[in-house]
Amino acid sequence: MGIVALTAAEVRAAHTKAGRKIEYITIVWTSLEAVIGIITGLLAGSVALIGFGIDSVIEIASSSVLLWRLSDRPRAEDREMMAHRLVGAGFLALAAYISFDAILDLTTRRTASVSYFGIVYAAACLIVMPLLARAKRRVAAHLASDALHADSHQSDICAYLSVILLVGLALNALFGWWWADPVAALCMVPIVLKEGYSGLRGETCSRYHPA
Repeated sequence: MGIVALTAAEVRAAHTKAGRKIEYITIVWTSLEAVIGIITGLLAGSVALIGFGIDSVIEIASSSVLLWRLSDRPRAEDREMMAHRLVGAGFLALAAYISFDAILDLTTRRTASVSYFGIVYAAACLIVMPLLARAKRRVAAHLASDALHADSHQSDICAYLSVILLVGLALNALFGWWWADPVAALCMVPIVLKEGYSGLRGETCSRYHPA
């Protein structure tokens, strides 16, 4: 059987298709993150869980921007700047909400309920998001796509936030430290603010990570 040589255009098309597939998977997973995080957070009274869930909603918007970029639709790149700014504004609004609610919890000593389901949820996010980030970086390297590299960085950030969330929930569950949840939420704020300001400037992360 002869070996069929693919043209450069066909190879790029295959990698672009792989990139779109990864983004679809990301959107589905992040949608589950958002629904579970917000509902679980409301039930437990956990500002950290709610904040993480809302962050996932904004991440869906970010992934949708990247999916739009990979679709090769006319003017997609021209409209990308506005989309990034809207995502950035969403992050800043989230940072304001988390700060207000977490400080309110600390000053009123409002206690979040122990959420073992939330702990399992945070641990699952910690496992899945780095895998998605690595897959995105591999495709981005083939496409030389700064936009896809930027989106892989978003997945990394989601993993960092899940670590903070997991620590806060675990401390509350293990030791009954009521303040662990709002403090964990406040620890998320600098990361969310950084992403918000970057989004408002329309910046993408051009930092290259090892695949």
